[in-house]
Amino acid sequence: MRTATRFLSRSAASSMVVAAALALVGIQAAGQTASAATKQAPSVVTCTAANTELTVTEVSRPINHLLLKATNTGAKPCYAYSAPYLRAGADAQAPLPWARETTPQAVVMLKPGQSAYAGVLTYSPDGEGGGAEKTLGVILTDKKGGATGKEKTLKLPNGGVFFNSAATVTYWQDNAADALSW
Repeated sequence: MRTATRFLSRSAASSMVVAAALALVGIQAAGQTASAATKQAPSVVTCTAANTELTVTEVSRPINHLLLKATNTGAKPCYAYSAPYLRAGADAQAPLPWARETTPQAVVMLKPGQSAYAGVLTYSPDGEGGGAEKTLGVILTDKKGGATGKEKTLKLPNGGVFFNSAATVTYWQDNAADALSW
C-alpha cells in the first residue's frame, strides 16, 4: 500500500510540474504574440485639423445641404469621432446641433488618404430668422466629444450660404451618400 501511495504522489507531482511548465510556455508565447502584434499594428490616433484636410461643397440634391469632407492626410489611421462642431459665420454664438438620428453603429476610422463625410442642412422653411454666411468654422471632436484643437475656418461656396435656426449637421459617415440621405 505504501508503494502505491508513493507512486501516486510521484505521479501527481510529475503531472503538476508538467502542467506548470506548459502553463509557463503558454504565457510566454502569448506575451510574445501580443508584443509582436503591437509592434506590427499601427496605432490609431484621433482625427484633428493637423492630420485632416477639411473641405465643404454645395450639393445639388438634397436641396439646402452642404457636404463636409474630412480626408486623413497623416501617416497613421485616425478616428473621426461623433460629429464636427460647426459655426456658421464668424458671429455665430453656438455650434449647429448634431442630428442624433444619424449616429453610425461604429466610429468611422480613416486610413491615410480615406475620407469621412458629414451632411449639413443649412435651412428649412420650419426654421426661423437666418442670413447668408460666408464662412464655416469646423472643430473636430475627440472620443469624449471635446474639441481636438483650434477651429479651422472654411470659405463657403458661391460667396455665401443661407442658414437659419433649423440648420443641423450629421455624424461622420464613411460615404457621402449616407451623409446626404438624411
